[in-house]
Amino acid sequence: MDAYIDEYTDFMTRICHKSENTVESYRRDVLQYLTYLKELGITSIKKTTKTTVLSYLLDLKKRGRASSTMSRALASLRSFYMYLLQNGDVDSDPTVSLMTPPVEKKPPKVLSNEEVDLLMAQPKLTDNKGIRDKAMLEVLYATGIRVSELIGLDVDDVNVEMGFVRCRKSKSERTVPMGHKAAEALSEYLGKSRANMIKDPAEPALFVNCSGGRMSRQGFWKVIKQYQHSAGIMTEITPHSLRHSFAAHLVENGADLQSLKKMMGHADISSTQVYACFVDEKIRKVYEHTHPRA
Repeated sequence: MDAYIDEYTDFMTRICHKSENTVESYRRDVLQYLTYLKELGITSIKKTTKTTVLSYLLDLKKRGRASSTMSRALASLRSFYMYLLQNGDVDSDPTVSLMTPPVEKKPPKVLSNEEVDLLMAQPKLTDNKGIRDKAMLEVLYATGIRVSELIGLDVDDVNVEMGFVRCRKSKSERTVPMGHKAAEALSEYLGKSRANMIKDPAEPALFVNCSGGRMSRQGFWKVIKQYQHSAGIMTEITPHSLRHSFAAHLVENGADLQSLKKMMGHADISSTQVYACFVDEKIRKVYEHTHPRA
């Protein structure tokens, strides 16, 4: 059954035009499912049924997986069985009538203003790497772009003087404003460090690693973990934490959700509405501090 994986991955990439992250996520989910089938002694995908898929989802629940994980797993299996059905590898789709597990929407975890300041203070501006890291952290928090968009930026995608970055490699190209602190950090990186880090003068990538090539997601994840540790911040920090913090802090200070939707590149306002809880929290704090009988 493992033979299906490479063909399915190719189908998702070339035919469905899914992003690299989505393809990798679906591939991982399907591989876990196929491993489960092997453990049950099922050697043919044609022998799987609705009960098989339900038992797999139940197994995920027993292992303590979150409802969001189960929901994503079912979405991955729907896509996989759709491919198999179109390819004639199965006679029916066992996921077709299954209900998606309800996902509990929790407020995103964000950093406090103090934690953001502490994190930004960690890179040492005495070497090229520290100057680069400072610029990456500042730009990510200042714009709220996705980490894939951050590492995908080319030099031509930023305008330090005008204060904006342009995300061209996402599904919907957009321009996002950038504050003066991020612009200053980026200007210092471009003026002092990047030329010393690249090996090929024609390298288009804005942020490069110590070998002179484009920074990877894994490389930047290590950068954030390094500075979380050196700052002594107990809150778990990922690249997405800064995106959440960008959105939450804007909303707390009065930004409307429609403007935030455009800046974050959300396709639907429902994705942005998760940050509405920070409006409610701000209102609650204002009430507690201003009402005489609060």
